[in-house]
Amino acid sequence: MANSKYEYVKSFELEDEVMLPNLILVRIDGRDFSRFSQVHEFEKPNDEAALNLMNSCSSAVLEEFPDIIFAYGYSDEYSFVFKKTSRFYQRRASKFLSLVASFFASAYVTKWKEFFPQRKLEYSPSFTSKVVSCASPEVLQAYLAWRQQDCHANNQYETCFWMLVKSGKTIGEAQEVLKDTQKQQKNELLFQKFGINYKTLPKLFRQGSCLFKKKVEETVKHDENGNPVKRLRRKAVLVHSENIAGRSFWNEHPSLYNDIGHFTKDIGRVEPDFVRSFRFESKLLPLTWVVVRIDGSHFHRFSDVHEFEKPNDEQALKLMNSCAVAVLEEFEDIHFAYGVSDEYSFVLKRESELYQRQSSKIISAIASLFTSTYVIRWGEFFPHKELKYPPSFDGRAVCYPTYKILLDYLAWRQVDCHINNQYNTCFWMLVKSGKTKTQSQDYLKGTQTREKNELLSSQFGIEYNTLPLIFRMGSSVFRSKEAVAVKNGVVVSGKKPKREGEVVVDHCNIIERGFWEEHPHILSYS
Repeated sequence: MANSKYEYVKSFELEDEVMLPNLILVRIDGRDFSRFSQVHEFEKPNDEAALNLMNSCSSAVLEEFPDIIFAYGYSDEYSFVFKKTSRFYQRRASKFLSLVASFFASAYVTKWKEFFPQRKLEYSPSFTSKVVSCASPEVLQAYLAWRQQDCHANNQYETCFWMLVKSGKTIGEAQEVLKDTQKQQKNELLFQKFGINYKTLPKLFRQGSCLFKKKVEETVKHDENGNPVKRLRRKAVLVHSENIAGRSFWNEHPSLYNDIGHFTKDIGRVEPDFVRSFRFESKLLPLTWVVVRIDGSHFHRFSDVHEFEKPNDEQALKLMNSCAVAVLEEFEDIHFAYGVSDEYSFVLKRESELYQRQSSKIISAIASLFTSTYVIRWGEFFPHKELKYPPSFDGRAVCYPTYKILLDYLAWRQVDCHINNQYNTCFWMLVKSGKTKTQSQDYLKGTQTREKNELLSSQFGIEYNTLPLIFRMGSSVFRSKEAVAVKNGVVVSGKKPKREGEVVVDHCNIIERGFWEEHPHILSYS
């Protein structure tokens, strides 16, 4: 293989399988949603439309991923529980935590207008996520009790706080009034000062929302006489319950105890050791180069459905580049990115302390921001093409200990770009000339680089080395050290320079060391 010189870098990828019989739970949280809710003027203390949007996105997650059986959420967080026998993505934690966060962000943008028809989405929302491994149904029960207790406590405090603020108190004064108050005191404050009986507030606010899959009868078609033909299918059902960790609630739903397990007794106080384990975050090795690589999930189907040009759709590639630029603009610790086709690799500076190097947060924040930006900017690049369904990306983080190994990783990705693009160019030219896909694959089997170039030249009049650089080289994204000439974010000549530090896209050879010698600031470190 032509890329064997660099393939050794794959040995730095670590396994992160959640071992059976542990139950898998993925929790997502809105990233800086305090600011997001302010910018979008959400009603305080609860915006019903915003909560319904979260519920709708969660329902979409359950429909998209058959192995997710149950979900619970409130405010800007949601927890998703996989069935106990799940082998989704070989139970690799980074895969499903990134996919869930990515798909959720994609659905959030897609559904925004449904819930806020008169309100513009000002910027791309994003979510962090993590995996919680539950050794038994009892541990899961404790987790769910902890989250719902948190819902009760936070909502009661927020209701009191915002009623005090709306009555004229400053934020500091409202905080001082509520300092050290207990549950009963807050209830009395609401009733005596504002005439609010806390227990009569909507269940959506007080209890949070549950979603689980239940067999329901649906009409799938009508027979020749016009009579409905019905079938049973598993569908996400939304409910509100005062105690989602209670034995009675859980065990009255066969889909829950069959797919996840029984709760044998009710739970009161959640053990502090359990809470500490739920909060545990694994961290990436310090003083190593961290690369977060994201890949489009099922993008072969996505590109077919959206009729992308083969072998390369320039607009689709430019959309990917635009999303990568947005990621670099959002995260200062990301100094370089390289992308080709439906993948992108983001390089964090060696001394980065982004999210205290918590791998799950770094991966999910990047993947979800990239995805939501992809959906928001779709219309800019495909103004006459409808986005048929929400895309998603999975991600992983890998630590590379030395500068040389990092450059070898990036060289490996660009070599892969060369190999795949040359093959795909030949393959699709053969298909367009009348051969079947199988015939085209057989024709190219065992051919080398020179033979493919000759095929393109002799049969199709294409000189491979004259094809657009974006196809052959992929795209490099970085901050310019000096003012450079840029058009649509891409480095060009003969144009008015942009300011120093601007995030730019270039299509250049990053395998040779010349690029890095010309741009030492990109991966510089003390």
